[in-house]
Amino acid sequence: MSISQTVRDFITLAIQSGGWMEMDRIYLENRVIALIGEDSLETSELRPVTASSVELADQLLDQAQKNGLITEMQAERDILEGQLMDLMTPPPSVVNAYFAQYYSKDPVQATDYFFKLSKDNDYIKTRDIARNIIFPAETAYGTLEITINLSKPEKDPKQIAAERTAVKVDYPKCMLCMENEGYKGRMNYPARTNHRIIRMNLDGESWGMQYSPYAYYNEHCIILSEEHRPMKITRDSFQRLLKITEVLPHYFVGSNADLPIVGGSILSHDHYQGGRHTFPMAVAEMERTFELQDFPMIKAGIVKWPLSVIRLQSKNANELVDAATMILEKWTNYSDEAVQVVAVTEDGTPHHTITPIARRNGELFELDLVLRDNNVSEEFPDGIFHPHPDVQHIKKENIGLIEVMGLAVLPPRLATELKEVENYLLDEKNEIADYHVEWADQLKTTETITAENVTEVVQKAVGAVFARVLEDAGVFKRDVEGQEAFTRFITTL
Repeated sequence: MSISQTVRDFITLAIQSGGWMEMDRIYLENRVIALIGEDSLETSELRPVTASSVELADQLLDQAQKNGLITEMQAERDILEGQLMDLMTPPPSVVNAYFAQYYSKDPVQATDYFFKLSKDNDYIKTRDIARNIIFPAETAYGTLEITINLSKPEKDPKQIAAERTAVKVDYPKCMLCMENEGYKGRMNYPARTNHRIIRMNLDGESWGMQYSPYAYYNEHCIILSEEHRPMKITRDSFQRLLKITEVLPHYFVGSNADLPIVGGSILSHDHYQGGRHTFPMAVAEMERTFELQDFPMIKAGIVKWPLSVIRLQSKNANELVDAATMILEKWTNYSDEAVQVVAVTEDGTPHHTITPIARRNGELFELDLVLRDNNVSEEFPDGIFHPHPDVQHIKKENIGLIEVMGLAVLPPRLATELKEVENYLLDEKNEIADYHVEWADQLKTTETITAENVTEVVQKAVGAVFARVLEDAGVFKRDVEGQEAFTRFITTL
């Protein structure tokens, strides 16, 4: 197929995306040839297009590379791809107008529209996400979800060198700022030309909703404050989370904790994460209920889960906000040194916070409050309630919102390392990492391993380690002592 036909097909899809009209075709085709370094267009056919916009963009990028406008460096391709895909994406005002139009009929139609647009314009990196290794893991807490994250492409040495010499710019302030919308990108900052944000009014404050480029689950969205300000779990957080479940009742929404070690990767910008996915924690049952004296209409209970989770249910969202605020205040100041739970250390540093998750459950609003503690000790310098050293060969990073709910996001190194573990278990030539040997030796003694079942054995063992990782993050352990301590805290509510 000629490059002129590719340009024509690409613009046909751009017009279909809703941001342009047929009258704009010549203008748009000339924009594209300028971007890829062509001087003219040959006669080409106006026809139904079967190729995807992503496939056509690949061909345009290859032509731009042949023409010397870009090199093979991934950052250069990404920046140009963003500019091409910007033509595939209506302007923010139009996207928001379409979203509102669909929303007036059904919130699901609105998010379906925006989600499809974000995939079609390659803002959501569907091909990269497809590289992730995903498998279920049966545990005492139900079926956990394991993901080995391979979606973010490795940087080549040329790009690393280019980033080192790139001029430092403090714009946008961070990856979650509104200023990312339409930003060209640079060698050391991702292209965002094709990025769009849905505006949301949450109790008089301006917020935005976007999808995550490297989604970990279905319709993984980020809801972010227009103001660049640090994350803080407060009464307002609970109010906003429940409000979002009113606006998007088919989505769950949660917040990372607001302290280091137990928090997420971006604490500098107030934001939440949501989506259309039922996490293992959501289907875990309340194993015992208790009464909140000041809130007799709320059903409250402890969830059967490796972390310490209080679940609140009510038809009245405002009542839930009041109860959650009371629990946060109690937890922020609560200590039980018998189980190493210390709210504030001698230097005045606070160590307690909550990871909250909101969802709709039929007519009920449901709020899960996960108790977090970021203290460290001589024995556990990475965190007392953080993955302990014996499981860090699988997961040593922070346990954030997504892991809390039962979805492991494991580092890319495990894709190759676990293959070597399999070879080791089969007594074949291997390059097993030293830190996996003790674990692998245990598997040799407890499992019957064959060439047919070795992958299943290793995956099951990874799932068991992830369950242990979550148990490490639980402030009140699942043993008798821990559950008695949990009861002591409950009696203060």
